[in-house]
Amino acid sequence: MKAKQHLEKILGSILEAKGWEWPEKAVIEPPKDKKFGDMSANIAMMLSKQAKMNPRAIAEAIQSGLDGDTYIEKVDIAGPGFLNFTFSSAFWQAMVPEVLNKGAEYGRSEIGKGTKVQVEYVSANPTGPLHIGHGRGAALGDCLVRILEFTGFDVEAEYYVNDAGRQMLILGNSIWVRLQQSQGRDIADPEDFYKGEYIKDLAAEVLERNPGILDMAEEEAVAICREYGKDEILEGIKKDLAAFDVRHDVWFSEKSLVSAGKVEETFADLKERGMAYEEDGALWFKSTELGDDKDRVLRKSNGDLTYFASDIAYHDDKYKRGFDLVVDIWGADHHGYIPRMQAAVEALGKKGQLDVILVQLVNLLRGGEQIAMSTRAGKFETLEDVVNEVGRDASRFMFLSRKSDSHLDFDLELVKQKTMDNPVYYVQYAHARICSVMRKAADQGIAIPAVDAAPLSALTNAEELNLMKLMDQFADVAENAGKNMSPHVISFYLRDLASALHRFYSMHHILSADEDVIAARLVLLQSVAQTLANGLSLLGVSAPESM
Repeated sequence: MKAKQHLEKILGSILEAKGWEWPEKAVIEPPKDKKFGDMSANIAMMLSKQAKMNPRAIAEAIQSGLDGDTYIEKVDIAGPGFLNFTFSSAFWQAMVPEVLNKGAEYGRSEIGKGTKVQVEYVSANPTGPLHIGHGRGAALGDCLVRILEFTGFDVEAEYYVNDAGRQMLILGNSIWVRLQQSQGRDIADPEDFYKGEYIKDLAAEVLERNPGILDMAEEEAVAICREYGKDEILEGIKKDLAAFDVRHDVWFSEKSLVSAGKVEETFADLKERGMAYEEDGALWFKSTELGDDKDRVLRKSNGDLTYFASDIAYHDDKYKRGFDLVVDIWGADHHGYIPRMQAAVEALGKKGQLDVILVQLVNLLRGGEQIAMSTRAGKFETLEDVVNEVGRDASRFMFLSRKSDSHLDFDLELVKQKTMDNPVYYVQYAHARICSVMRKAADQGIAIPAVDAAPLSALTNAEELNLMKLMDQFADVAENAGKNMSPHVISFYLRDLASALHRFYSMHHILSADEDVIAARLVLLQSVAQTLANGLSLLGVSAPESM
């Protein structure tokens, strides 16, 4: 049982005996300063109004009620009534069999049971290969899906294919222009134009498959170029994401919104709710009623739909598919669009059921020098190139090493280094180092005991206890990552656990201690390796046995 759960259980019993209800704002968490113990709680102060007592008197009542609990070694009262708890070594030693008995399931919880969540991410226009910025969103979304499933949510991962609209027209025209130029026609590059080498390749492929295309009407030729380009680029995107171990359960076509009549269904729904109206031949969304500075056009007077109209219809369709919560992962440049989308969701009767996560830009460096990128200009490092150069594990870990709305410097040379300065290597090496110890033990004929036969009472020094305390936190970290949509906290946790392991390894002999100590430490290290592997799995990163 986790320390937090144990405290919640026994404190709950004390409150029940005294006729007090658990206060909503009570917090139990590890103190920032370890000198205050293993866990701190503000429960006495949160109970003061309900119990009509001084917080310190409540704390003293709780303290006396804890007498006799064999797992709690000490309870201190600090300041106005903070309770600080120190657990016994026996409590922490019990963490080792819990981790090993649960194995890959250790840390899993059911906090999201019964909640259906859709996470939509990447959704890059199929106008060019995925670049490094898309990779960050891909890693974030895929990691979030893994964490949400690990914590009990029913999750579906989706990619919104922007196969309609202006960008598709530009793609088709770009391929058509390059195709004509390749055949000697004197045609200048348009102002809106995709210039990458991949456009020339697509143009050559279109010509090979359609030898008579130069004699076709321009509209027909551009349509052929557009469809071929979109299909080929989308296949490339799917291939890149598969190589990056990123999963999407649904690939949703923007075109299908119109063809299936879903846009008109949404318009009718908004009108019925009094949130849309006709004026000057256009259809308007009453966004001013929800805090916007002006109403927004959904359908122009010429019949064309706005991007906003498609987005509302798309989200309406998501909710009609039965999702309780929709999570969108967008580039940080879309931050101004969030209030409008939240207003639209509220108008659909789904207020509070949309969560938008922003992903900041990635500064790609090589040896400290920034690499310039522009998809339109054809100057970019593709995700495929980066993964091929530094590996999937290093790429994913680096993308998840900081909060998503913070800028990220990604130095290609740094993540290839096999040094402790490389955060990816630092964490993976902790797992590999444990595996190395296990191999050395086997080579020396040292048998690792079954966990229920291990002399775990020999684990009493500060570094051993610290490892067990950190393992105890894993489930809480995973739950918080899911509830707060913050996958980066997993990478932070893994670095802390790896640091504790490296410190333990440098300070203590493992295979040359007393027999009982050797046996206990080997089992402890097995549990640390399992926790590291479980955490790395949530990031979509491997746990190597050698490096």
